[in-house]
Amino acid sequence: MSDGAYNRIVLKLSGESFKGASAEVIDQEVVRYIASEIKAAFDEGAQIALVTGGGNIWRGADHESMGMDRAAADSAGMLATVINALALQDSLEKAGLEVRTQTSINMPTVAEPYIRRRAIRHLEKRRVVIFAGGTGDPYMSTDTAAGLRALEINADALIMAKNGVDGIYTADPNLDADATKIVHMTHIEALRRRTGALDSTALSLCMDNGLPIVVFDMLQKGNLQKAMSGDPIGTLISDAAPAYMAGAG
Repeated sequence: MSDGAYNRIVLKLSGESFKGASAEVIDQEVVRYIASEIKAAFDEGAQIALVTGGGNIWRGADHESMGMDRAAADSAGMLATVINALALQDSLEKAGLEVRTQTSINMPTVAEPYIRRRAIRHLEKRRVVIFAGGTGDPYMSTDTAAGLRALEINADALIMAKNGVDGIYTADPNLDADATKIVHMTHIEALRRRTGALDSTALSLCMDNGLPIVVFDMLQKGNLQKAMSGDPIGTLISDAAPAYMAGAG
């Protein structure tokens, strides 16, 4: 990896990334592809932790809008993230990686409980760690869980994998032909723009603690390795502009 590499990261995978363009809730071909990309980055020496979303199975906001209690709807969503985590764990293990899944909701017959020091130790022992169950609390998104876990394990960056979107744009590129990709922005700029890359709570948490965020397209082969190497890919949200922008403009 380059001198600007992130040696320990948290990779946030949305629930939608588990289905790709398929009508299936979980497309095993897509999950195998994600596992192969993680394996390639891991083989470069990176320490990788993952946070799984659950929107392909359950969206708490949708059920709340139909009258379901918010706390109950969010709890069901946390369980959905565990299903995705187990599917990913299986593919990663079949790719030859040693994996530990930790959940914020106690379910010892399925996975380890989330314990910060144990998670760090797994990473140091060259294991991939999957964090499932969000933060374990309602009203908190898996984006917020990703930011929180990244800070807790002293990650160098939060990597946000998107499905077919190669960064943050000035407008929706599917609707506006004049939309341009933003290569770099600060956390406060991202908050002001109300970017949909991740929610405001997660952004504020990362901003307050100076944690860089990379938003990139996971479906382009090799992009994860490039993102972790500090290459100019996707959109970087950070306090300072990256080295490759030095002298630009």
